[in-house]
Amino acid sequence: MLILLFCLAITLHNIEEAIWLPKWSQQASKYQKPVTPNEFRFAVIVITFFAYFSAFSFSHFPQSNLAKWLFIGFLGSMILNAIFPHLMATILMKSYAPGLLTGLLLNIPINSLIIYQLFSKGLIVWSEFFLSTLIVGIALLAIIPLLFKIGERLF
Repeated sequence: MLILLFCLAITLHNIEEAIWLPKWSQQASKYQKPVTPNEFRFAVIVITFFAYFSAFSFSHFPQSNLAKWLFIGFLGSMILNAIFPHLMATILMKSYAPGLLTGLLLNIPINSLIIYQLFSKGLIVWSEFFLSTLIVGIALLAIIPLLFKIGERLF
């Protein structure tokens, strides 16, 4: 059930971003590069697919360390994503950054609950959580510009 909540939370978060972030990104700012709707939506669909893949891999193969690390890396990365960049951009730009509301009200509480459950059942330890979050977070940050370029060329 919690895995389905994770999928729902990330989907609603990414829908919020897909609707409003491309227009918001057009504001002149040193904090973000403007992005077109098509390139952003392509990237967010691919990332949502990866998130679903991580959740369902862990759900179907809970004994697999790779599936577990990928999933907990996504959980941690989406918590950080609510803070960096959404909350920070909202504060620094004095303008609501799309994704902040769903990040704070859905991603942080749901992902934190899942992480709490995993810790309480002894399925993860702190080093796994931090390292997985770091690796998946860096991978996501690295792949996003590539996905933007692919999305721009496809559409």
